[in-house]
Amino acid sequence: MSQEEDARFEDGDEAPLHLGAMDAEDLKVISALVQDAVFPITEISWRAAERRFALLLNRFRWEDEGRARHAPERVQSVLVVENVLGVASQGVDTGDRDTILSLLSVSFEPGDPPGGHVLLTLAGDGAIRLEVEALELALRDVTRPYVAPSHRVPRHDV
Repeated sequence: MSQEEDARFEDGDEAPLHLGAMDAEDLKVISALVQDAVFPITEISWRAAERRFALLLNRFRWEDEGRARHAPERVQSVLVVENVLGVASQGVDTGDRDTILSLLSVSFEPGDPPGGHVLLTLAGDGAIRLEVEALELALRDVTRPYVAPSHRVPRHDV
């Protein structure tokens, strides 16, 4: 799928994902696919001169329809946000290099069109807020799937 096409959940079959989001509807698909991704704080990259923010995630494969045939899987993926003008965080201890973060959702808060803020909501009341000139994200799987260390599907008890 090229970045010009709309993202659809059905596009995430057994093949590696490479999806783009240029609007809030596309972003909902990417948010669903990265829910419960975990990553060490050391895998956050903010390149101000390039206006690029990236995360190397260990993403649960929600789209995996073969889960009945094998154990639940994760895959390493890169989530890249382009056109980033600024980064702020809350509830994230950037000084602790051993911190592992869990991503719950990715959303867009519109501002002056076409800009706004991309909000990465983390477990434990943490968040990363990216000021963007325009919404442009990409999600790309970069490794083969591997058995989830927990051998379980993530759960959200209310």
